[in-house]
Amino acid sequence: MPVILATDIILLLLFAGLAYTVLFGRKHESVQAVWAALRKNRLAMVSLIILALYASVGLLDSIRWRNPVTNDDGSITLTESGATIYSGSALSLLDRAASGLRERSEKTYSAPFAAKLFSKESIELADGTTIRNYPKLSHPRSHPLGTDKVGSDVLYAALKGVRTALVIGSGTTLIIVPFAILFGVIAGYYGGLVDDVIQYVYTTLSSIPGILLIVAFMLLFGDSGYQGGLISDAEVYLKLFVPNDRLFWLCLILGITSWTDLCRLIRGETLKLREMEYVQAARAFGVAGPGILWRHIVPNVMHLVLITFVLQFSALVLAEAVLSYIGIGVGAQMGSWGNMINTARLELSRDPVVWWNLAASFLFMFGLVLPANIFGDAIRDAMDPRLRYK
Repeated sequence: MPVILATDIILLLLFAGLAYTVLFGRKHESVQAVWAALRKNRLAMVSLIILALYASVGLLDSIRWRNPVTNDDGSITLTESGATIYSGSALSLLDRAASGLRERSEKTYSAPFAAKLFSKESIELADGTTIRNYPKLSHPRSHPLGTDKVGSDVLYAALKGVRTALVIGSGTTLIIVPFAILFGVIAGYYGGLVDDVIQYVYTTLSSIPGILLIVAFMLLFGDSGYQGGLISDAEVYLKLFVPNDRLFWLCLILGITSWTDLCRLIRGETLKLREMEYVQAARAFGVAGPGILWRHIVPNVMHLVLITFVLQFSALVLAEAVLSYIGIGVGAQMGSWGNMINTARLELSRDPVVWWNLAASFLFMFGLVLPANIFGDAIRDAMDPRLRYK
């Protein structure tokens, strides 16, 4: 039985937009010019390949379904009315592809590629004597990044955090963009009282500490709904859709508190564009304000939107890690690099230090944020005509 989370729709919309750009947008001269400039930048192309790998992992982790419960004889378990009973665990394509990492668990901590546990235990020998030694692992040298306190594979946990980071980075930005474009172009084009009201709204919103709004919102709306782990039938609507998702609420509140900066940029650009000759000509020919905004203003501020989308992505990925670290991010059962860092907080104080949980989350986060920043800088340079035609 397929299961679609509210946050899955965000990733599917993102991939649909990318597919549309690749299939249809490449025919436009501006897109071709930007792509030609990017291909000359080897570092940008390497970053694009790395981002594509992360995106592939996130997509695999967004396609999931529940298997029917089977009896001991292999037959499907049915209710009294004859309906199939499905498992509460919705395994994604990533879960099934990485079943070896997911199922190979140990007793407790083990170092990367180790053959024995990280801590000594009392072992009874065949002759009845007891010694203190490092027990052998059930799956020696099969954990590239070691195991955590409960013996789960750290590499698998880091891979599960990829989808959360992509949803936070892209989903929040998709919420930011409509607010910023709508209020930015209206304020910049119409000016006057409309501009004053919009400026008052986003100035007031930006003056409130964002972390306080996020904490208050998550305490009100984020405690219920799916938070990772098992899915109950009460959470599934139409036997398919899970709308109440804690990660979705986190995206929503981050988007509401983060649109003001882009709105300021778009407003300033609109103030310049409304004085251009082609906008003045359209107004002289009797084109209505909404038509001018749609045909002339919005297309000419999209470069700001695209650049902000890429650069904001990195900041939001780091924000999720911080929020999960302080306990108001995603659920504890949902894969998250912030949860891994929160877990590593106590591991760093023990002796000997368990360092690989923190190292894995840092490496995966660094591997996503750095290429995103490099690729964002490359797009900014490619879209700058002063640099393109040097």
